[in-house]
Amino acid sequence: MDGFYLYRKAWRFDGAPHEEPQLTKQQRKALLKQSGLMVRNTFDFDCREETCFWNLIKDRFGGMEELDSNTRNRVTKSLNKLIFNRIDFALVKTEGYPILKATFDDYATVDRPMNPDVFEEYLRHCQSKDYEYWGVFDKNTNAFIGFCANRLWEDAAEYGIIGIWPQYKHNGSFPYYGLFYTMNQYYLQEKGFRYVTDGSRSITEHSNIQPFLEEKFHFRKAYCRLAVHYRWWMKIAVKVLYPFRKTITLPRVKAILNMEAMQRGEQ
Repeated sequence: MDGFYLYRKAWRFDGAPHEEPQLTKQQRKALLKQSGLMVRNTFDFDCREETCFWNLIKDRFGGMEELDSNTRNRVTKSLNKLIFNRIDFALVKTEGYPILKATFDDYATVDRPMNPDVFEEYLRHCQSKDYEYWGVFDKNTNAFIGFCANRLWEDAAEYGIIGIWPQYKHNGSFPYYGLFYTMNQYYLQEKGFRYVTDGSRSITEHSNIQPFLEEKFHFRKAYCRLAVHYRWWMKIAVKVLYPFRKTITLPRVKAILNMEAMQRGEQ
């Protein structure tokens, strides 16, 4: 069905979060008839009710004045030591892999490996969509030390995968502060986008980036509805395993049960 794509055997919407419709039973069946184990449908974007699922967004840019003194100080240091510019896809393709590999290794995650095959698959995905790329450069050496790939829609942007050499997190240059400040300014103030987003609530809990954006840059939760629909046997498996979700350690199984808990309003 147009507008949805298969990711890790789950159907997900391919457009901007605020455009996702609530699927009918017939539409869900049509997707599962093609392939996949489940359909994840999020709808009623930025609803008034506080739910267990959301997209993390920022819909206005307040400059340095909206930041606390500690964040302002770190943004200033970052802008003094690093350069943040939009770059061509070719630079990411030729020099991005070792940076991204080091970033993923620093996360120490089991279910999100980074190897040349995964990187090539990621590059193919980016080329098939409307992506824009930002590079991070050391002012003193002009070295390419990081990048961010952002998905673009007509009036919104999603901050995607970020790779930055881990040592720059500890040398006083605060690359994430300068990067997010610069991108927020560009998309919200210069481009006049409706919002930028760091994506939906994480079900793997592998990164602390969303709490960081909430605390430091005043991103907010745009609450929405979450509905997950499974193949019949998958639904039975989830029902059987759900009572044991807090003791299961297999990352992918745990992620599915976390999402089921969010659907039920229990997490």
